[in-house]
Formats: sequence, structure tokens, C-alpha cells
Amino acid sequence: MLTASCVLDPTAVVAPVRRRTFGSFVEHMGRCVYTGLYEPGHPLADEDGFRTDVLALTRELGVTVVRYPGGNFVSGYRWEDGIGPREGRPRRRDLAWHSIETNEMGIDEFARWAGKAEVEIMYAVNLGTRGVQEALDVHEYVNHPAGTALSELRRANGAAEPYGIRLWCLGNELDGPWQTGHKTAQEYGLLAAATARALRSAEPGLELVACGSSSSAMPTFGAWEATVLEHAYDAVDYVSCHAYYEELGGDLGSFLASAVDMDHFVDSVVATADSVGARLRSKKKINISFDEWNVWYMSRFMAREPDSEWPVAPRLIEDEYNVADAVVVGGLLISLLRHSDRVTAACQAQLVNVIAPIRTEPGGPAWRQTIFHPFAKTAALARGSVLRTGLDTPTYETARHGEVSLVDAVATHDGHGGDVAVFAVNRGQSDPVELAVDLRLFDGDLRVAEAWTLADDDIRATNTHDEPERVVPQPTRLLSLDGRTLRVVLPPVSWSAIRLTPAR
Repeated sequence: MLTASCVLDPTAVVAPVRRRTFGSFVEHMGRCVYTGLYEPGHPLADEDGFRTDVLALTRELGVTVVRYPGGNFVSGYRWEDGIGPREGRPRRRDLAWHSIETNEMGIDEFARWAGKAEVEIMYAVNLGTRGVQEALDVHEYVNHPAGTALSELRRANGAAEPYGIRLWCLGNELDGPWQTGHKTAQEYGLLAAATARALRSAEPGLELVACGSSSSAMPTFGAWEATVLEHAYDAVDYVSCHAYYEELGGDLGSFLASAVDMDHFVDSVVATADSVGARLRSKKKINISFDEWNVWYMSRFMAREPDSEWPVAPRLIEDEYNVADAVVVGGLLISLLRHSDRVTAACQAQLVNVIAPIRTEPGGPAWRQTIFHPFAKTAALARGSVLRTGLDTPTYETARHGEVSLVDAVATHDGHGGDVAVFAVNRGQSDPVELAVDLRLFDGDLRVAEAWTLADDDIRATNTHDEPERVVPQPTRLLSLDGRTLRVVLPPVSWSAIRLTPAR
């Protein structure tokens, strides 16, 4: 059998586990909001029209922060359309997704939903068709306590207390020619800096995210970040990264190694940001908000026939995820944890129906897609600090990434409770790999508290309306703890999570 190994050292700390790593994304796109989060006529809808089955699954998923309301949608959005009595709210064209936005759900409703879901809001402002004044207006509405025109309007609309939103995105993907209000790096950098300074004058403690490149494949990647940060470095806290992955042309080997690209993407943006900081002689470090990431079969979406109509909440990019997709998502979470020193916020896109871990049917059930499971288990088990995980592993050759490791893994350690969690993927398509984890540097003996593996003889198996539990993590079968060495057999195309706890 192939073998891989690593030695874990509780003193080899990368950074704390960032709870905001386990973020999600709700955009007014397709059925994410309407018949996803919000469906007043549903048998399980609560008094606000929110689907309680989706709320329960959101909490189970372990989501900590949700980016809202977009996405491409936000670049043409007028936030004030979504407040006040519903019967008076205008219907608008959404140019981003060629749909009609009814504005039945706006910031007040979303804040109520977020409270029930127990998540923090990451709010995105429109810097595509709008600018500084509108950003200040929505901030006054959501965060100012009372005594001003817009704070009193919020109170009149039923929210006596401010929402206290701390994390703000300064626009979305404005380097993309597809974006309403697309801008050059110079134009955007100046606007982002001006907006950031204005928001800080209103509330100094805000955390602000500048748009990075919408993809590392953009021809302006790197140069965009450098120019934007030269203008906005001292005014912002984060620069965003967005990345989507899919299996192309049957190249499963490259797809399973998608985290290699994510690693390189993060390292490149960090290097660019630090270079700008050095030129500016700044002691400040810009962190990464990886606020859009997932598996998305974008090539299928781009090949579709464009809709000549303007529908309300159409079925849009409702990808059905299989076992291989879930293994890739597990690998991407390993990459995000590995970079916790600089990736301090992240959002899987999106939460419901639209390239999402949760699927629903109007009037019907909600269920967990395959990608739900590695996210939920990682969010539940990763605690304390991320440890450096130096792997000795076989490699294989890929068309897109060159030579890559067959096994990828990361570990976390809770210094208070003593738990150790190990997350690992086997990217191999035919052979199991035995992973040996040396635990001798930890004080005291450990025991296995729980161990889960997501794998299947059919790596194309999915969860559906009719078979919602077809793919679920199973207790890891081939595992032993011999002295201070954990040995676990990783099946081909698999993701595993093991939690060890002090033996008492």
C-alpha cells in the first residue's frame, strides 16, 4: 500500500483557526433568496416567511458569516428599494442575472434572517453604479443608533436597534468587463479609498474589504491588486480573492488538485500586498477575504442559451454535486485553513440552490448536497490553532498543476481542551494511501473521539430530492492509534476528518 506521513508539533502554530473561515454567501440570484431562504407560502415558513428547514441546515452547516446581497447583483442594486412596506417596493431589472428583482427581501429582512441563523453579516455596497454617498447612507441606516433621518427610518421600519455590521465589502469584481459599472484599477482604487475613508469617518472600527481580481486568470491579475492597494492600502483591511473550480475535459486528476491553485492564488496576492506595503513603508498587513469560492461548472453555464425573458427567481446554476466535488471542497477548506495567518475571512458561494451546499424545492423539501458534509465537519471540528503540517507523500503528475502531492492534509489543536483534528484528502483515483500521523510531541495520550470519511465506489454519486442521503460521511473503517502514531487508510478520491481527544 502507498504510504504518507507527517509529524504534528503543538508549538508549530500557523495562526488561530479563524471562525470567519466558515462563511457563506447569499446573493439575489436565481433561487438563493426566493424559494431558498424566503418562501412565505411554504409549510415550514415562519412568521417572517423564512424557511425553517433552511435555517436549521444553515446552523448545522456551521456558517459563521454571510456576505450579502451580492455578487454581481450588488453593482446595480439600490438598497433603499428593499426597505419599507413591501407593497410599496419597486420591481427592478437585475442586469447581472437578467431577472426581475421584486425587492420583497431587503436589508431589514436579511438582518432578521441572520439573527435567526446566528450568523454575522458581511455587507457589500454598490460601487458599480453608485459611490460614497450611497455607502454612507446604507451605513447610517443599518448602524447609526438613532436621531438621524435614516436611522429613524430604520426604527420606523421596525428595527429599534442598529444592526452593528462590522465587515463591509467595497463593491464586487469591478475589474470584470461583465460587471455593471466596470472600472479600471485606477478608477476603482480611488473610489474604494474615498469610500473607505468616508465610512471610517462615520464609524472608525469598521473592517473594510477592497476588491481584488475576480479571478487569478484575469489578464490584469496582480497589477490590479497592486494599483488598487497603492491608493487604498491605509484605508482598508482586506483584499478579496474569488475562485471557482470545475473538472474540465475529463481531467479528474487536475480537478482533485484544485487546492494547489488556491494555495498559489493566496500566496501571490499576499506577496503583492506585502510588496505594496513595503513600498509605502507601512507596518500594516493586508489580509485576504476569500469571499467567493466553490466548485462551479461554469463552462456549462456559459454554454447555455441566454434567456430572452425577464423571469423572477429563475433556476440558475443549480449544480448537482457528486463525491469528487465534495472531495475538492474538502481540499479547498484545507487550503484556507493552511493560510489562516493571512486568510482571515472566507465565503463559500452560495448558500442555497445557486452552486450551493443546500438545495430546496418550492413547497417541498430541503436537503444536503455532497459538498455540505466536508464544510460542516470541518467547521465543527477545527478548533484552537492551525498547525504546520509537513507531509511526506507520494506525488502524481497533472496537466494543469504539474507534479502535486497525492495526499493533502492540515491539522488543528485546541490548547484548552487538548483536542487535535486532522483533515486529509487522497487525490489518487485508484489506490488507497495509509497516512501515519506522529503525535509524540503532544503531552499525554490521545484517543480517537470520532473519525469520518466521505468516499464512494461511484465518485459521480449525488444527493437528490429522491435520494437526499445517498452520499454521507461514514465512520472511518481502517484506523488505528498505536502508541503515539495515528494510522488511517484513505480510500481513493476521499476526504477524511479525525478528532482526537486526551485520554482520561
